[in-house]
Amino acid sequence: MKKTLLACLLATALSAPVTHAADAVKVGFLSTLSGPAAGLGVDIRDGFQLAMKHLNGKLGGLPAEVIIADDKQDPNTAKQTTERFLKKDKVDFMTGIVFSNILLTVGKPVFDNQTFYISANAGPSQLAGADCNPYFFNIAWQNDNVAEAMGKWATDQGFKTVIGVAPNYPGGKDSINGFKRYYKGKIGDEMYTKLGQLDYAAELAQIRAAKPDAVYFFLPGGMGINFIKQFVAAGLSKDIRLITSGFAADEDIIPAVGEPMLGTFNSSHWAHDMDNAANNKFVADFEKEYKRIPSLYASQGYDAAMLMDAAVRDTKGKLDDKAAVRKALEAAKFSSVRGKFKFNSNHYPVQDYYLRLVHKDAKGRVTNKLMSTIFTDHADAYVGECKMPK
Repeated sequence: MKKTLLACLLATALSAPVTHAADAVKVGFLSTLSGPAAGLGVDIRDGFQLAMKHLNGKLGGLPAEVIIADDKQDPNTAKQTTERFLKKDKVDFMTGIVFSNILLTVGKPVFDNQTFYISANAGPSQLAGADCNPYFFNIAWQNDNVAEAMGKWATDQGFKTVIGVAPNYPGGKDSINGFKRYYKGKIGDEMYTKLGQLDYAAELAQIRAAKPDAVYFFLPGGMGINFIKQFVAAGLSKDIRLITSGFAADEDIIPAVGEPMLGTFNSSHWAHDMDNAANNKFVADFEKEYKRIPSLYASQGYDAAMLMDAAVRDTKGKLDDKAAVRKALEAAKFSSVRGKFKFNSNHYPVQDYYLRLVHKDAKGRVTNKLMSTIFTDHADAYVGECKMPK
């Protein structure tokens, strides 16, 4: 009997996977670093790099190599670079992608390779719901969420008719759907523009003719800069309220537009004037390092690095133990710049969403000011569809 028990124990020991602490950590950082939307990727990169500086170039105490590449906002380029990251560089984590269509293109090879992807921005509904994946974590938000907050605020303000404007790609459609989910008034029209479009004369003519109470728009990067400038120049801001999510009214857009942004209400999960220790350090050091106010994109890049750091630390560097890394990521034991933070069962955040107003601060800068809380502990609408694989 003793012999049989000993044999069983020996067989179990031999069949158990052997894990070893890694000597270093590799991160594949793929983002949009050129073209009209480059500012978004640059902000995510700079936030991530600032975190790495705060961590002395290490993740979980291990030396870290961050390999940075430009996807050029092109799915084919992103796919080719991802293959290199996975096969040649053998990265432990990936992050950085701005746009949902690009993330959906590279997701399958990343997940099939059992490589953890930490999204510092793109949050498509597919990966929140039926296609949720144990190797995908979103540190930012689900695409609909920030728009949902603005939809609730628009309802509370009593706007009777709102027109929606967004690019014709998954992130744009998610944003309009999110706004409609909580807006109880009438949607006058849904205008889906080309991704990267910079001339909005036709859309502005339609808006003028429709005479809505407000226009909700989701146009990140150069798209938003041009839309706001053209909207104000056309005189539409005199009679129609312009409202948006933080993606089109943040510190990447405000300096390029200037005073026409004043009075713009927007929703976000983060603000640079949030008063907590992690955020105060992040904002002060970002301004010192890069000579500009950080955007929400930068804050997400920073948090992505800090989440990786916590996972490597809590697994004692045993990155080949995928179950342990997943458990450590799910625990999210790091100090987020937005304060409290936790993941839902689909690996998307449960968090608060806020109303911000573009104003002039005490230094005379046109920037955002935190106004109030719209949602507390808000989860996405798709989590019930997620049957997360074990």
